[in-house]
Amino acid sequence: MTRKRILIGGGVAAVAVIAVAIFLVYWFVIRDDSPPAVDLQEAVSTVEEEATPDATPTPSPAATATEAAAAATATTAPATQPETEAARVDGTWTLSEQGESFVGYRVEEELATIGYKEAVGRSPTIDATITIVGGQLTGVTVTADLRDLKSDDSRRDGAIRNQALESNQFPMATFELTEPLAVPDGLAAGEPISVEANGTLTLHGVTREVTIPIEAELANGVLVVVGSLPIVFADYDIAQPRSPILVSIEDNGVMELQLFLILAP
Repeated sequence: MTRKRILIGGGVAAVAVIAVAIFLVYWFVIRDDSPPAVDLQEAVSTVEEEATPDATPTPSPAATATEAAAAATATTAPATQPETEAARVDGTWTLSEQGESFVGYRVEEELATIGYKEAVGRSPTIDATITIVGGQLTGVTVTADLRDLKSDDSRRDGAIRNQALESNQFPMATFELTEPLAVPDGLAAGEPISVEANGTLTLHGVTREVTIPIEAELANGVLVVVGSLPIVFADYDIAQPRSPILVSIEDNGVMELQLFLILAP
């Protein structure tokens, strides 16, 4: 083998090694495949997609003729714009089978050999009730079973059950509204609204007063609600977990919720 071929072969091998190294750095350090934070419009879009038919049926000849006659009549009649009827919002709202309702967390951590990562865990095992009377939000109760928190790492999930949140010992987290608040008129008109709900949060066996910013929108008869709240672990006597792979973890995180509710009959 000539010296020139050896040099070319070595150069190709070096490029391949560099490419693999770049891929590994991206995959284990830079890449972040954590679920995005809760977003009202993203949540609403899932309801709208479910309500959209897969295909538009082909009208029959008779129907086409009827539509043509109606269109001709409409051209001679004065144009009127019908008023949009406001949807009913008063009543008790409970969880819908549509959408993905959950309560979860997100927290920054540093893992050995991997680096910094945003850990995200969510529990779909929840119960939620929202009551609106006379344009006032009079009741909110959301309860989540933290034993069912799932992230992208079963080791983290196990540690949370026995350390930190200690969900095996303190399985339930609960938020309850303590002060009624006015519901903006835009909700009944299908517009997104934002409110701040004052209540109590019970977490890790500790109950504290909190104010949770909440966004909501009514879409196709489904009340979509999202919210998030910063949590300082020490406020709830939550100790940092210990693990050989865990280098460090922030002393705070974010609790987030996403709810899809329907009006009870």
